[in-house]
Amino acid sequence: MAIPASLQKGLKLPVIAAPMFLVSGPDLVVEACNAGVIGTFPSLNQRTTEGYREWLHEIKSRLTPDAAPFGVNHIVHPTNPRLMADMMVSVEEKVPLIITSLGAVRDVVDAVHGYGGVVFHDIANVRHARKAAEAGVDGLILVANGAGGHAGVVNPFALVDEVRSFYEGTIILSGCLSTGSDVAAALMMGADFAYMGTRFIATAESQAQIHYKDMIVESGSADITYTAAVSGIPANFLTPSLKENGIDPKSLPEHKLDMGEEAKAWKTVWSAGQGAAAVKDIPTTAELICRLADEFSEACNIFDRKRR
Repeated sequence: MAIPASLQKGLKLPVIAAPMFLVSGPDLVVEACNAGVIGTFPSLNQRTTEGYREWLHEIKSRLTPDAAPFGVNHIVHPTNPRLMADMMVSVEEKVPLIITSLGAVRDVVDAVHGYGGVVFHDIANVRHARKAAEAGVDGLILVANGAGGHAGVVNPFALVDEVRSFYEGTIILSGCLSTGSDVAAALMMGADFAYMGTRFIATAESQAQIHYKDMIVESGSADITYTAAVSGIPANFLTPSLKENGIDPKSLPEHKLDMGEEAKAWKTVWSAGQGAAAVKDIPTTAELICRLADEFSEACNIFDRKRR
């Protein structure tokens, strides 16, 4: 268990602000990195490959000398026509962290390792974890039950324990992590990083609409619906956003959208994890990370006192 050396510079808290479709952009990434956690975004949040390159240049120009590293998410799937072009840019620009989803490919891993980068891969079950490990990824993002976006259904305790039994790389835990004490709990379970998405949607710098942010603040764990109806892959969505789009959560359609259709759907059908229950405000990213650090420190102190 370890954090790769190339990702340790400037890291003040073992947290990754997850790459969120239509939500993560340069402002969120820069503020997260400058505050001491890893900020990330999906390359597809920019409409073109050239636009993606421009975002990379902007982010690099705005990072302070002691900032934490940043990362980019690539969808490694045949339905992503930009994968090769975007990956070429990532290699040329030497992106420190590449996060792959919907496919772990040895060629992608080798290309990133070729310039000294690190690859973390999303998995939702043990079978996917074994395949990604065979592809040589540096870390596995365990998307456990209750996570936002394309989530799994396995309990995080079970998932961490089983994956750790055969995998020696970095483990990143995702699923309902919203506070500094959640980060401490993830580390106690055996993870090396906490992966936070929903908590960062409700920040000043996220690209989410204010109504989306307010909906997260107002929602509890019971306001999250797990369904494959939106994208063909099971994911967690805010129930109120489904209703606002005329979708009855009690009578969900069964259909699969292609990537273009899915992109349109996610603009109005909003994703969030069950961790929304702990989100009560919309701070700046810097304020949030400072709070997380304080909560993390206090949680560690409480644990130490209980052990005595």
